[in-house]
Amino acid sequence: MNDIRHKVMQSTDITPFQRWVYLALLDVPAGATITYGELARRIGCGSAQAVGQALKRNPFAPEVPYHRVVAADGSLGGYNGMRKGEMIERKRQLLEEEMPK
Repeated sequence: MNDIRHKVMQSTDITPFQRWVYLALLDVPAGATITYGELARRIGCGSAQAVGQALKRNPFAPEVPYHRVVAADGSLGGYNGMRKGEMIERKRQLLEEEMPK
């Protein structure tokens, strides 16, 4: 088990729902993205919004790469609870850094 998976599994500072979200997100490879809705479906949750709230509270970022989660319309969506400004630029930068050269 890699180190970040172990940290997530052992954390007592997150809820079981957050744990499911973070572990599922670790399966999204670098350079790829997933929508909030698809991530919700992967864990058997009917709420993309609930997934977004869990990601907003992600204490393991960027090791648990919530920058890889985008809106259903293909836009970047939110990042750290923000939909514009410096945080969205940080999300864009993290995604660009992961793209193959």
